[in-house]
Amino acid sequence: MKIFINDKPLDILTPEELSKERTFECVYDHPADMLATCDFHDDVLIIEPSKEIIIKLLYLMRTRKLKHLDSVTIVASDKKIIKNFIKSRFMVVKAAGGVVRKGKNILFIYRLGKWDLPKGKFDKGETPDQCAVREVEEECNIEVKLGPEICKTWHTYTHNRKSILKKTYWYIMDNVDDSQMKPQKEEGIEDIRWFNHHEAKTALVNSYPSMRYLYKRFLKLLPKAYTS
Repeated sequence: MKIFINDKPLDILTPEELSKERTFECVYDHPADMLATCDFHDDVLIIEPSKEIIIKLLYLMRTRKLKHLDSVTIVASDKKIIKNFIKSRFMVVKAAGGVVRKGKNILFIYRLGKWDLPKGKFDKGETPDQCAVREVEEECNIEVKLGPEICKTWHTYTHNRKSILKKTYWYIMDNVDDSQMKPQKEEGIEDIRWFNHHEAKTALVNSYPSMRYLYKRFLKLLPKAYTS
């Protein structure tokens, strides 16, 4: 599980899932009480943290910019307990969206000053794939065909003083009809464009880390010729 908190990735792994080749600049093994004042930088590893330490970590990542921090990795023998505890600290909302293909081009939307991919929250009774198709078609005024699931992304934000953890299901989609394509301006979408792979990489510089993570996962499902 990878959660983006203030655009910084927090990974939760078991000892077996941690790559032996990966290196960390800061390592805290069974930490006692140091997260409130420590100087996090680069890649941080925290081994078997207590719930109290996790609370302090979440507060630190949510309230400070941590400009020199690249990532935080928690390693715990019981990953499920850590995941459920972190979720319990937020209001969890669900959303779904799509990476839409047209030949070798990908559909991007421009919203809130950044390039993004179309997505939105569930309506009552919807399944993830139903939500994904509806939101993409509504936000872009196109018709799409649903493909396989890519992954799920998690990111946090604050709304009305509530801490939100958004879980988004992502699917590959193929364009069926974009002859009437236009941005859903009432949702704050200013522009829609088809980008080839190289244009997409440039657009993702002005996007969110979770979108760059999603795009990498998407590319892994495609033949290498797609990016040539």
